[in-house]
Amino acid sequence: MDTVAVRPPAPARSGLALAGFGLAVLLVAGLGGLAASGARDTYDALELPPFAPPGWLFGPVWSVLYVLIAVAGWLVWREVGLDRSFVAYGAQLVLNALWTPIFFAGDRYGLALAEIVVLLAAVVVTIVMFRARRRIAALLLVPYAAWVGFATALNAGIVVLN
Repeated sequence: MDTVAVRPPAPARSGLALAGFGLAVLLVAGLGGLAASGARDTYDALELPPFAPPGWLFGPVWSVLYVLIAVAGWLVWREVGLDRSFVAYGAQLVLNALWTPIFFAGDRYGLALAEIVVLLAAVVVTIVMFRARRRIAALLLVPYAAWVGFATALNAGIVVLN
């Protein structure tokens, strides 16, 4: 297979792209935040499995993960531009945004479990695709996959207990 040298984008364009990735992730976080207005009360009222973390932990963890998600997308974009790996990247962002309204606003714990399993699969596919383009970008998404895997187990525990 022939390789094609890719010129790095101009710094101004690269900075705008980073801001764009940050804005996309901020939009996902904001949509989740709107749907989770009563999340703390809902979470505290649920019967939780013994491994459930305290409610205050979710905000800081997601803040870090959202930064990693944005930077990973930006790094791949800088390497190859927009390619088919961004279909998986976009899908996991959409699925990420949908989980909170399903779980907290809809109180549909079983449906949220099915949705988060698909989200986890989309994150893993994104990691695999990003690894072929920019290894560090894939590595940046590993904590995200781990947290979504943990959240999947937590969601399953909530379905069983509630």
